[in-house]
Amino acid sequence: MDDASAYELAFGPSSERQPSAMRILLIENDPGQASLVSLGLGQFGIAVEVVSEGRRGLKRALGGGYEVVLLNALLPDVDGRHVLVELRRCQASVPVLVISARDEVGDRVRALNDGADDFLVKPFCLDELMARLHALARRPQNLAPAVLQVADLRMDLRTRRVERAGQAVALTAKEYALLGFLLKHRGAVVTRAMIAEHVWGQHFGSFSNVIDVYIRYLRAKIDADYELKLIHTLRGVGYVLSECLY
Repeated sequence: MDDASAYELAFGPSSERQPSAMRILLIENDPGQASLVSLGLGQFGIAVEVVSEGRRGLKRALGGGYEVVLLNALLPDVDGRHVLVELRRCQASVPVLVISARDEVGDRVRALNDGADDFLVKPFCLDELMARLHALARRPQNLAPAVLQVADLRMDLRTRRVERAGQAVALTAKEYALLGFLLKHRGAVVTRAMIAEHVWGQHFGSFSNVIDVYIRYLRAKIDADYELKLIHTLRGVGYVLSECLY
């Protein structure tokens, strides 16, 4: 049996569709299921990154860059519910489609209450999976709020007031811009190149040390006096603003 026949047997025949550029994260411990989904979606130009463990999947999802996370409810190390709850606790806004062999109403309700955007029961048709993924990817995820917040750190964009645990934090214009960029991408890793381009309006290059200095300035004002540290360094990658530990 060739690959095309294999996924048609698993998901049913797929209708003709235009290729669709999309990048999704599939957290699935069943190699056969993961292979079939990757192959099926790949036929339509959807890039699928597969992770077989919940903890690694959570870390990848928090790193950002995916239009949708496709999450198996049952995983070998931590279950899908834990991954979902942690994603939402860390304020990751990426849409999550939970897939499960269990089709009880209670399972669907629990997943939605935990922060899932949709729920799909195995076995499923490839066309239905495609339709649900596209529907989730079309939802606006970055509506600009008036207040940006992580844990007890709060930035009011209207008044430009920044507070940590209710105490005002005085920032320079560049510190404010840097913190605003981190808050707008809260829960996601931002590279030095991204910071240089969006905060300084320059290419990375010589700005590497400048960025490090300003991160230290922010840490001194935002994190130094608090047990919960919010600004984290991912060595060799960049920074992430999150109440989760890295």
